[in-house]
Amino acid sequence: MTAPLITLNDGHFLPAVGLGTYQIRGGQGVDQVLTAIQDGYRLLDTSTNYDSEGIVGEAIRRSGLPRSEFFITTKLPGKYHHYADALMMIQESLFRMGLTYFDLYLIHWPLPKRGLYTEAWQALVDAQKLGLIRSIGVSNFEPEHLDKIIEATGVTPAVNQIEIHPYWVQERMVAENKKRGILTEAWSPLGRGNDALTESVIQELAEKYHKTPAQIVLRWHHQRGIVPIPKSRNLQHQRENLTIFDFELSQTELERINLLEKADGRIDDQDPNEYEEFE
Repeated sequence: MTAPLITLNDGHFLPAVGLGTYQIRGGQGVDQVLTAIQDGYRLLDTSTNYDSEGIVGEAIRRSGLPRSEFFITTKLPGKYHHYADALMMIQESLFRMGLTYFDLYLIHWPLPKRGLYTEAWQALVDAQKLGLIRSIGVSNFEPEHLDKIIEATGVTPAVNQIEIHPYWVQERMVAENKKRGILTEAWSPLGRGNDALTESVIQELAEKYHKTPAQIVLRWHHQRGIVPIPKSRNLQHQRENLTIFDFELSQTELERINLLEKADGRIDDQDPNEYEEFE
């Protein structure tokens, strides 16, 4: 099974579910990504900061599938926000992965205290013109960050990848992205080990639809117009996470899941206006 495709604001197509590779590393990681590819994953999401770019590139090569079948995403670390550094890092990541272009490249965090994200965005715009990247986007950007880079360059991101799960619903940011024509992706869409999947409403819906709790939550994302990027090393879970397109939640059920939101629902309390990336 492969996920259906969604059209981005630049005309490129993005699979409706991806595979996250945070903490997937080494030889075992290559095997895990390769099995995911064999099961139908084509959107593979990595980052320089995940230390998984190399294994994703190796899994692509071992798969035997044409490069054109994949949608490969990676991200710019905060320490490379200066324009020249960003351009060099994009090329370095391509060499690490053994690729000639990225399908999507994101600024990982805005780091507004440093105030360099507009400079970094200009580097992505120029790298796209050079053919190094097909679609460019951001991650963890708030509306004011989005507006600043759009105003500075005239280029709107194709994607904004943000934290979304049942304890952090992000209705405001999903609406802000949509207003600007930006697709929302969700990192940690299942809550990364929090208790969301054990909530009674999730369990009830899983029983009703004969699905796993994870499938219910991923379907909730999909029906909200969000592309979830679940991470799993488990073969069965990988397969299940792709099998969310054969049922539909009602609007009432979607709203019941929304009610699980918590005021302090962020996994690691990473406020994009304050967070200093991995430091």
